[in-house]
Amino acid sequence: MNTNTSVTGRWSSRFAYILAATGAAVGLGNIWKFPYIMGENGGGAFVIVYLLCILFIGIPVMMAETFIGKRGRSTPANAAAKVAQESGHTTHWSLLGTSGVLAGFLILSFYVVIAGWALAYVFFAGDGQFSAMALAAGDTGTAHADAVGALFGGLLSDPFKLILCTTLMVVATVLVLGKGLNKGLETAVTALMPALFILLAIVMVYSAIEGNFGEAAAFMFAPDFSKLTIQSVLEALGHAFFTLSLSSGIMMIYGAYLPEGVSIARTSIWIAICDTIVALMAGLAIYPIVFANGMEPNAGPGLLFQTLPIAFGKMPMGDLFGTVFFVMIVFAAFTSAIALLESATAYLVERKGMNRWPAAIVSGLGIWVLSLGSIYSFTGAEWTKMSLFGHGENFFDVIDYLTSKIMMPVAGLFTAIFVGWKVKRHILEQEIVLSSVAFNIFYICLKFIAPVAITIVFAQLIGIITL
Repeated sequence: MNTNTSVTGRWSSRFAYILAATGAAVGLGNIWKFPYIMGENGGGAFVIVYLLCILFIGIPVMMAETFIGKRGRSTPANAAAKVAQESGHTTHWSLLGTSGVLAGFLILSFYVVIAGWALAYVFFAGDGQFSAMALAAGDTGTAHADAVGALFGGLLSDPFKLILCTTLMVVATVLVLGKGLNKGLETAVTALMPALFILLAIVMVYSAIEGNFGEAAAFMFAPDFSKLTIQSVLEALGHAFFTLSLSSGIMMIYGAYLPEGVSIARTSIWIAICDTIVALMAGLAIYPIVFANGMEPNAGPGLLFQTLPIAFGKMPMGDLFGTVFFVMIVFAAFTSAIALLESATAYLVERKGMNRWPAAIVSGLGIWVLSLGSIYSFTGAEWTKMSLFGHGENFFDVIDYLTSKIMMPVAGLFTAIFVGWKVKRHILEQEIVLSSVAFNIFYICLKFIAPVAITIVFAQLIGIITL
């Protein structure tokens, strides 16, 4: 393959890069999943295991992906090929970058649909529907839950609403990426990420005042080592890997834009810290409301779209803070969406010679077409019914299983093998500037600990082993 092309854009500062990468990492999974699995697996005890997984597996793999992008100064496939060539290996390692971009593209095809749900809920809350349903139900909790369930079910069964909300998310993403790296993507995340933190802090304070903060804090943080099992460790490892947006092409293309002199190690650590802080803040924003209303904390995605609207409907100024909450969710989803689409857009610019706007539009159109498969999966359309290796019932299930259970773990495994075993050590040392002791720890983690750990998680995900 031709490896002579390269990207020309650069982040204006280290801070801009950290904001962008944190925005990519912070997503819907951080908002509802991490606090729940934390509480169910020993609270503070689980956090210790999770942070160790982040430190010894998540951060080393993130550094490896960023290294590939920065060293190759190109889109993921081309960057991997350049780095492989430099170490005397075949350019077939470009498949590593290709698989990441493809995984990210497929993930975004259903991610924009779920982001569209959040956008719809901004209007539901702003229109006063949460409190109206609570008022209509009176003291009948079942009637209130049924009304909220009908609202969500009505959204999922209405392809027009789903297509409209999804289209708005895709168009917004294209408008940002069409403006380029600095005027578009960087400007957007520089505004959105501080706004997200502020909105999250506002909801957290409101939740502490109106909700049961003590019970939520105990659920999340009280260390209970009796709940720690092998499955808990695997849960921590899997979430540590996926929460940092690894194996989706993001960190490679973002690394390609990294200015010279910016520490890959230091920025990776800051990104992991910021991502974890957001996840913890999200838990402290959500669970006081959940516990104050006597609801179950294990509702999964339904926590956002069914459980919390019930709670907001009962609380003082619930519609206002429900609106703020879902605006925050949209911001979190949007920063991830623009990151996931950047690799495809940059590929069309660099490798196909397209201008930025046409590249962004073509990429966005591709995502929009694919999103129809997920939209009509939720409406129950017959043509979406399918399975993969006996898993899933429709297009959405298949894409989710393919990306999260197969493509991402495999890409992470081969990233660790490629950078840890194939790239010449002195090349890695030129980009990963650390003391000899720190570098050796990083190298051991990347060569030995990460591949073994990712292999175990992958085997467990696809059912080869059961622990």
